[in-house]
Amino acid sequence: MKAVFRTGASAPKSPFERYLVTHPIGDIIFSEGEIGTEMFIIQSGTVELLKDIGGETRVLATLEKGDFFGEMSVLEDLPRTASARAKTEVELVRINGATFDAMLKSNTEIAVRMMRKLSRRLREVTGMLEEALGRRVAEGEKPVEQRSAPQAGSFRLVTGNGKEFYLHPEGDTLIGRGDPVTGITPDVDLAPFDSQRSTSRRHAKIYPMAGKLYLMEEIGVMNGTFVNGSRVATGTPVPVNGGDELRFGLVTLTLHTAGA
Repeated sequence: MKAVFRTGASAPKSPFERYLVTHPIGDIIFSEGEIGTEMFIIQSGTVELLKDIGGETRVLATLEKGDFFGEMSVLEDLPRTASARAKTEVELVRINGATFDAMLKSNTEIAVRMMRKLSRRLREVTGMLEEALGRRVAEGEKPVEQRSAPQAGSFRLVTGNGKEFYLHPEGDTLIGRGDPVTGITPDVDLAPFDSQRSTSRRHAKIYPMAGKLYLMEEIGVMNGTFVNGSRVATGTPVPVNGGDELRFGLVTLTLHTAGA
């Protein structure tokens, strides 16, 4: 089935309105091996990425609102490396090469996020290939990411019911919504507090720099990030302080400083 495009004489409801397309449940958005010139950001619904491995179709990832896919064909003039199928009815923002280039020039954080995502997908595909060939790497041989452990009394985010999330004293603290299927494991997992799934998988990050804390929203976030009620711009670092109210989608937390 073909995608349905938004048309009409009325003014666009959002900057992405003219790029929106919809696909019904079960529709193949694109197939492995096809030549592609566009990438997609999920506005609503769920998309599966599929790949033929050893004669068997495997689900590489299940993507939801705020996730993006198809970027490889925009970055390189090569056939699609996997197929994309609408697991539910989906609404997508379709971005061609020219629009994508403009996005990269205006915000380098897009490139950083894509590098992280491509690295994760490469690990996932490598694991599936090893499993298919009977050479799965033993758990004890897998590299373990070394991160500084959160310490009591350091900066932390606190929910309305008192749940505390300590921030890493060095490096980024990723805030989002975990997904065991795709392997997304944010440092601050808001899934238990977000029944409406308003928080993106990789929603925002908080990091220390020059003795201060900064909050930055990740690319592709649909429901916004707010500091004391004011929405922050995607990819723009915003200083935050103890006592600030931070909202990720519909989930609100309070930032507490050391010793507070």
